[in-house]
Amino acid sequence: MEVKIGVIDSPRELIVNSEQTPDEVETLVAAVLGGREPVLALVDDKGRKFLVQASRVAYVEIGPSDIRKVGFAPTV
Repeated sequence: MEVKIGVIDSPRELIVNSEQTPDEVETLVAAVLGGREPVLALVDDKGRKFLVQASRVAYVEIGPSDIRKVGFAPTV
């Protein structure tokens, strides 16, 4: 699934493709935004770990992975 994180004072968002479930990510984000955790830590589908300081998180969008189609479809 795809997680987009908006970071304060950054014009770009951080996009992480994770194998975690939406509920797992939501629990992590709620703990960070609720002040129980100082850092949002997510692991992507390649095993890389992304850390974002809780005070820098502007927003988090949790959604399904965007499957991009490559090539051309036959015309009818």
